[in-house]
Amino acid sequence: MATFTMTTIMAKGRSGVIRPLLRSSPRKRGPRKPRTPRRYDENCLDSRVRGNEWIEHAALYRLMAWLSPAYPVGAFSYSGGIEWAVEAGDIKDAEMLRRWLAVMLGEGGGFCDAVFFVHAHRAIAAADDAALSAVAELAAAFVPSKERFLETTAQGRAFLEATGAAWPCPALARFAAVWSGPVALPVAVAIACAGHGIAGETALNAFLHALAANWISAGVRLIPLGQTDGQRVLAALEGAVAAAAARALATPLEEVGSAALRADLASMRHETQYTRLFRS
Repeated sequence: MATFTMTTIMAKGRSGVIRPLLRSSPRKRGPRKPRTPRRYDENCLDSRVRGNEWIEHAALYRLMAWLSPAYPVGAFSYSGGIEWAVEAGDIKDAEMLRRWLAVMLGEGGGFCDAVFFVHAHRAIAAADDAALSAVAELAAAFVPSKERFLETTAQGRAFLEATGAAWPCPALARFAAVWSGPVALPVAVAIACAGHGIAGETALNAFLHALAANWISAGVRLIPLGQTDGQRVLAALEGAVAAAAARALATPLEEVGSAALRADLASMRHETQYTRLFRS
């Protein structure tokens, strides 16, 4: 007959009552069975099944992939009107480029894109189809020129196609069921980020960084500037990116607006510019 030994431990509970706790000896439990490792969906960033460290790694990995110049959306072919600004003499050096882009980020198209990004991300997170349709419609309509419309919607559609093929998630399918019209780039990126559980504030700052970096890349080729000067401009715009993100997070959708008139005119004038390297 098997025998067991019991160890009695006196413990004081929360109520202050002394009670015995019985703990069996190792001889009773026997050898432990090996644990079967839990299997996870690699697309899941749910904190209930992933540690915070893994979530941060996955979010960073995906943001770096989606917002890389190598992601197949054709971002390199657009200048956001900077090509005309250089031709007209509005931008002649690195400092002038920095000032121009600071206005675009703080008061122009960059800020508007940030607001659309915020509200699209929130609509997906809240499963609010009506809000999602509203922001998608406004973002596609809220462009000052034909070329800016092409710039944001061509990249938006390309982003959805590439991400749906390589990084599928239910949010992308949900959006396709809700909206069939043109898709602005910030809306497309926000949907993917929300669908993959990437925090809105983190994703927004990454999106604005990528936007600024693409504009700077155009400026480096057009002015022209050296690569180091381009990085100096990007470093100098860190505060402008952070400020634009913070303001966008607090801006209601109905209050979105642009005040960068010269940049809007540049995108219009570029449509008839005689010699062009870029599509906008």
